[in-house]
Amino acid sequence: MGLPMLVLPSKMMERPMSLNTVQEIEGAIAALTPQQRDELYQWLDEQYPQPIDIQLKADLEAGRIDERINRAVADHKAGRTQPL
Repeated sequence: MGLPMLVLPSKMMERPMSLNTVQEIEGAIAALTPQQRDELYQWLDEQYPQPIDIQLKADLEAGRIDERINRAVADHKAGRTQPL
């Protein structure tokens, strides 16, 4: 998946926009629709995963937390949980 297309409102197109500074990027992001922001967030997560996400994925794939997951599911089925 490539970088999401950035569609800017017509009022912003009156002058060329360079995205060379954090402030310019922030302004461009603020101009996105909610759907466009969601697409951008998804792309960022895919391109730049957070270290905790990488570690969790590795732990899940290695089965290091299977016992905890099974215990939590069993507790829930036995009625030993409550809503947050």
